[in-house]
Amino acid sequence: MKCLTQLLVAAFASAALTATALAQDGGTLKKIRDTGVIKIGHRDASIPFSYLDDNQKPIGYGVDICLKIADAVKANLKMPNLKVEFVPVTSQTRIPILTGGNIDLECGSTTNSVERQKQVSFAPTYFVTGTRIVVKKSSGIKGYDDLKGKTVVFTQGTTNERAMKAYNDAKNLGINFIPSKDHAESFLSVETGRAVAFPMDDILLYSLVASARNPGDYVVLGELLSDDPYAIMLRKDDAEFKKLVDTTVSGLYKSGEITKLYTKWFQSPIPPKNINLNFPMSEGLREAIKNPNDTGVGACGKMKC
Repeated sequence: MKCLTQLLVAAFASAALTATALAQDGGTLKKIRDTGVIKIGHRDASIPFSYLDDNQKPIGYGVDICLKIADAVKANLKMPNLKVEFVPVTSQTRIPILTGGNIDLECGSTTNSVERQKQVSFAPTYFVTGTRIVVKKSSGIKGYDDLKGKTVVFTQGTTNERAMKAYNDAKNLGINFIPSKDHAESFLSVETGRAVAFPMDDILLYSLVASARNPGDYVVLGELLSDDPYAIMLRKDDAEFKKLVDTTVSGLYKSGEITKLYTKWFQSPIPPKNINLNFPMSEGLREAIKNPNDTGVGACGKMKC
């Protein structure tokens, strides 16, 4: 574990130096112009934001918005044949891969937090959610306090991990936490009984349940432990690129096109199983669309760190 920690620290330090060098060397738009490619970071199983279809092609609400940004970059650079390359990222690798220059945008289910803003920048909020838990209906768990002394799985590198651990510390529940690499693996731990609960943004939990072998076996419960504004992530200290990204996203809001994208991914059948999440737009998102902003939240949600 000590070696892993040292490797991660070294990776973040190296990424920070690379990000500084990129900023000094003309920024993201120059990099894209020089290489002839814009690289978009995507997730494998963040339904419906960023995930793989049956053909292993990245799709989703976040991916569609990132492709709109790619179109804006093509127009700005007058490069209609600019190549778009997708690069897989995880909760743990997304920031070092971005700051290291291996992707130019991260389009997934990333919460804009004050802590992350120390390393990266964010586009205007494009979804608002919060931390809850998924459990099996047969578990007998009715709320967070029922997790006392039990095993809970979390996806590494998420704000949900911090929020759940903060709640555990505040309530002295003695929860046994086990890590996993991604949301699909975390949900599998609940499915197989390795863990009794999985804390995650509620929209992602509903998506995982809807895609499960037996959706009726699960329930999402608990009051929100955090308010999580999702946003596309980009490198810090690159004012020219951020202005283009922000203008593109805000333009989708002003034109009303964001409503069409929302309906496509949250209120219509989506691949690969043609499931309709029937997830209405929240008041939080309506406000973010009305007044675009890149305000971040605290690291531990509604709990004190």
